[in-house]
Amino acid sequence: MIKAGDKLPDATLFEYVEDDRAGCTIGPNSFDVHGQTAGKRVVIFGLPGAFTPTCSAKHVPGYVEHAEQLRAAGIDEIWCVSVNDAFVMGAWGRDQHTSGKVRMMADGSAAFTRALGLEQDLSARGMGIRSLRYAMVVDDGVVKTLNVEAAGKFEVSDAASILATLS
Repeated sequence: MIKAGDKLPDATLFEYVEDDRAGCTIGPNSFDVHGQTAGKRVVIFGLPGAFTPTCSAKHVPGYVEHAEQLRAAGIDEIWCVSVNDAFVMGAWGRDQHTSGKVRMMADGSAAFTRALGLEQDLSARGMGIRSLRYAMVVDDGVVKTLNVEAAGKFEVSDAASILATLS
């Protein structure tokens, strides 16, 4: 499992882009994790799945609500990473009103999640390989803090807990 002081692994994540802009087309676009975190402070939080109860009712809304406070504390970007495809993450982002606050990053094949060592097998529940619930602060591609939830818990990966690590 990745830990504080480690560099993020080489990986590609996908984001559904809603508007045509420089370097991006409308629809799924691929982004190199190292390139996207270079020279930035990024909060990355991972969760089991889009549209699932705790993820939709608490985890994502907390980061949307605290986005400005996190930026004021020196965070450049906030990423939500889930083992879903970019179309699902885009739809979930629209549902959660994340635009301009949280980037909804798809890890459809769980490659990034596995490289972090933060995967869990939820096949018995019909969900396949998914992410553990976690949050990390990354500075220029290096993990500074990592909070991983115990099974079934939501106590250390929320936006308020990450804000507390930044003060």
